[in-house]
Amino acid sequence: MRELDAKDRDILAILSKEARIPLKALAARIGLSRSATTERVAQLEKSGVIRGYRADIGQMDEGLVAALLLVTLVRTPSIGILDQLARHAEVRRVSSVSGQLDLVVEVEVSSIDRLNTLRDAIASHPGVEDLTTLIVLRRDIDRTS
Repeated sequence: MRELDAKDRDILAILSKEARIPLKALAARIGLSRSATTERVAQLEKSGVIRGYRADIGQMDEGLVAALLLVTLVRTPSIGILDQLARHAEVRRVSSVSGQLDLVVEVEVSSIDRLNTLRDAIASHPGVEDLTTLIVLRRDIDRTS
């Protein structure tokens, strides 16, 4: 893969905030032709720098409770735990991690009661050995928005 230059970084900065921007508008903003911009975006996609385009739905209601569930599994891989997690709309992200933990599950729920219900449902899975809940008090740095 070639090294990213300033134009590539400009493209990535714009696409990270406006994934649906038309190529013509993107080209105008970075000062390249539409065909040159199209070629650069295609190369960024091909090399895996751009892995996809998605709607990143933010917190719709300021009353949501964010939490991290730290999961230790009986053994890895644990059949069905990812399927169970995917069935819950409140699960925003699941990361497999190294170390004593196996999964970090990021959730946003409407209330502490809902967090407890979700936590209990996940903890009761036969593949889950232990589950620790951390409630997010504040996001001091959040580069996802």
